[in-house]
Order: sequence, then structure tokens, then C-alpha cells
Amino acid sequence: MFGLFETGIEAMSVAQAIMLVISGILLYLAIVKKVEPLLLGPMGFAALLANLPITGATDPGGFMNLIYTYLIKTSLIPLFIFLGIGTMTDFSPLLAKPVTFLLGAAAQVGIFVALGVAVILGFTMNQAASIGIIGGADGPTTIYVATRLAPEILGPVTVAAYSYMALVPLIQPPIIRALTTKKQRCIEMEKLRDVSTAEKVIFPIAVTIIVGLVIPSAVPLVGMLMIGNLFRVSGVMDRLSKTGGNEIMNIATIMLGLGIGYMMTAKLFLTLETIKILSLGIVAFSAATAGGVIFGQILWKLSKGKINPMIGSAGVSAVPMAARVVQKQASQDKPGNFVLMQAMGPNVAGVIGSACAAGILLGLLM
Repeated sequence: MFGLFETGIEAMSVAQAIMLVISGILLYLAIVKKVEPLLLGPMGFAALLANLPITGATDPGGFMNLIYTYLIKTSLIPLFIFLGIGTMTDFSPLLAKPVTFLLGAAAQVGIFVALGVAVILGFTMNQAASIGIIGGADGPTTIYVATRLAPEILGPVTVAAYSYMALVPLIQPPIIRALTTKKQRCIEMEKLRDVSTAEKVIFPIAVTIIVGLVIPSAVPLVGMLMIGNLFRVSGVMDRLSKTGGNEIMNIATIMLGLGIGYMMTAKLFLTLETIKILSLGIVAFSAATAGGVIFGQILWKLSKGKINPMIGSAGVSAVPMAARVVQKQASQDKPGNFVLMQAMGPNVAGVIGSACAAGILLGLLM
């Protein structure tokens, strides 16, 4: 005892000390290595707050508990982030070449591969679905599913999702090279056509209606994505578009980091399950990349060599990082080969695909 009250030094456990080290690692990755800094930064500091003993931050009624209970557990923050993503997403490459939507859908195979492996490893179906969704390479979708199906593993699932998203430039190139030939990677694709304003405006409305009729449980995610996109493309809602992509997105990101940090206490995070989840994350990501490239090979064959199959790897919805990885590989194999915009088609399709996959899982398991 120091004086008349207990200090955190006396109350600190070994497990909490380890979590403080982990929070330091997250902050190092965010600040020094610039790995997903806008989320890993708040999340790392929130993990620090959550593991300082006797502060009351995570107690019922504590500020971190309130953020988690009312903003994360209710799924409000992931939905607001989807609205922000919608205001920043250009679906023109997808509209210009709709066939690339199939590549975005094919990449979602990683979700179901990881789900199956997770079940084999002893996770419940709800937990396996939450782990599998990491393969969609979409952080807000992962959080949305986990909060509804398996909130007890929200912390490690979120860390895995955002960590592997940041590692896309390291994970994807070896898989792309293994599943394609250099000759295929050198294919130059035709320039995309111009997309009219009418098409851009009709698209978010049509997608919301179709998804609402076919996969109702995906509407919260897809609907918020599409209303944000409608703000962007309408030409008459610029103020809403800027607010969604800036103020709302920034506030939601901060709240998200604090809410996820709440779940990164020593008791919930330092478990064998966490190691399994982090391992399954790489399985999900790798399978998703492979699924996209393999389907890209099918489209290459059907198009008689006009489609570069490696753009299928961009079907994971890590926008625009996955598309940039494809462009970098294309430039390495053939300097001057520009396929970035063609890769953006499956890339933005992957955002819709992962949300639809999430909706299917929620519809089946809730």
C-alpha cells in the first residue's frame, strides 16, 4: 500500500503486464511502421487503457464499457464506417466491366475455407463464422459479424483482420506468382469505358433493392455502403458526402478503436484460442486470394486471353491496397503495363461480396 489507497503497481498482474507490451507493439506498428495507423493506433492505446489495473475504465459504467455497449455491441459504429466507405468508393471500374464482380464473389471462398478449418479445430459454428469472415479482408464487416455471433472473440478477430489487411503486400504476391505464369501477368487489358452519371446513381439504388430481396440480413451493411455512395455520385449531396467521409468516418474510427480495445483485456486475449484465430486469419486471407486468382484463370480462358487472371486477387475487399498490389506485380513483370483500374473492379466488388457473405452467415446462424 502507498499511503491510504492501493496503486496500480500493486494490483498489476503478469497477464496485464504482457498485454501492456502487446499494446506497445500495436502502437509501434501504427506509428513507426505505419501499419493501419488510423485503427491500430486507437486500438493499441485503448488496449493499454483496458489493462491498467483498478482504473474502472472497463467496469460496468466505465467509459470504455459504455462505448462498447452502446456503439460497438449495437453495431452502430461498423455501420457508420460502412457509410463512410461508401462516400469514398468509386464503383465505376466495376460498372465498366461487370464481369469482374464474379472475381469479387470468388474471393469470398476464403471465408468458408477458414470457417471449415475453424470448426475442425473445435470452435463453435458462430465463432467459426466470425473467424472466417476475416477472409473477406473487410474490418467493419468482421466486427459487425463478431459482435452479433461471437462477441467473446471480438478482440483477437479484429486484430487479425486489420493486421492481415495491412500485410496484403506481403501475403498476396507469392500466391499470385504461384498461380499464374509470367506471360499471363504481362497481359495488357483494354481501357475501361466511361461510365455515365445515370449508371452511377442507379447502381447503389439497384444493389440495395436486389440485396434486400435476396439476402435481407445483409441490408444493414450494404444499405449503409450504398447510401454513402449515393451521397458521392448524386452530385447534389456533396455536404453529406464530405461529412460521411471525414467527420463521421474519423469519429467512428476513434470509437471503434476504443471499443475493440475494451475487448483486449488479458482475460479475453491471452488464450490459446487467440493463437488459433491469428493462425486461421492467414488461412482465410490466403484462401481468398487464391480463390480470386483461380477464378481469374477461368475468366482468362473464357475471354481467350484478354483478362489478366491476377486481377482476381484484388477480389478481397482491402481497398485499394489489393488493387495496388496487382499493379505493382504487373509493373515488375512488364514495365508500363497499367492494370490498376481493371483491378479496382473486383476490388470494390469484394466489398459488396464480403457484406453479402456476412449477411448469409448471419441469416443462417442468428
